Amino acid sequence: MSVRELVVLGTASQVPTRHRNHNGYLLRWDGEGLLFDPGEGTQRQMLRAGVSAHDINRICVTHFHGDHSLGVAGVIQRINLDQVPHPVSAHYPASGQRFFDRLRYATAYRETVELKEVPVAADGVVARTGGYTLHAHRLSHPVESYGYRLVEPDGRRMLPEKLAAHGIKGPDVGRLQRDGELGGVTLDDVSEVRRGQRFAFVMDTRLCDGVHVLAEGCDMLVIESTFLDEDGRLAAEHGHLTAGQAGAVAHRGGVRHLVLTHFSQRYTDAAAEFERQARAAGFDGEVTVARDLWRIPVPKRS
Repeated sequence: MSVRELVVLGTASQVPTRHRNHNGYLLRWDGEGLLFDPGEGTQRQMLRAGVSAHDINRICVTHFHGDHSLGVAGVIQRINLDQVPHPVSAHYPASGQRFFDRLRYATAYRETVELKEVPVAADGVVARTGGYTLHAHRLSHPVESYGYRLVEPDGRRMLPEKLAAHGIKGPDVGRLQRDGELGGVTLDDVSEVRRGQRFAFVMDTRLCDGVHVLAEGCDMLVIESTFLDEDGRLAAEHGHLTAGQAGAVAHRGGVRHLVLTHFSQRYTDAAAEFERQARAAGFDGEVTVARDLWRIPVPKRS
């Protein structure tokens, strides 16, 4: 069965708290799983969330600060311990190769799984599959950081009333879809474009062009909102976003579902305020202030 959902494994920035683990997010996209920014403790959070190593096809690291990458070592070793039967690709900033090497071989273990290293050195496509294209775009943080954007190719939606009007039914529908024309009737005459879904993952960054490129037209945008607006000076100093800035990005980009996460430890129970500030910036779509172990479905096609 086709499943598209975000499994939130952790929502803390910099340090974990009693109620928030370090970062970690698994995007289930049909038959694949993309694990983003596994911080310390990700293995245990996977267990609590019902996520197995077999669910992981890609590991996508935005940057090499510890709260976004210290879990890489444990996850890679777990993938090998469980003898995951498929190759796993790892995407991360090429400038941090030495950090990835240290994490990959932090301790001794038996390698049983093909781990494909696919470092990111510039904006552009980092992977293509039959179901999606994965893009990376540079962000603005004290260390090199990239956000990720998953784009499903556009498809076609057949229109039954137009098929009937042209007398096309049964196997002829498949022939028309395959060949693009049947007896003078074109695919455009009896169908319409079904826009592919879009997902973006934006972590530690100031406002920059990359943030807006990643967010544009997304069905779901997972974005850091480390600070509330009143702490905007701290956000700018440390290379982060506020809740209001995240809301403004989502509003400008026409996002359908905004997921706020990566919260500073200074805020213990401010979910309502994070949402209020995102909405005050103009965003009127669906908002989720993420909590650990939540499952958030990607919006159904409109």
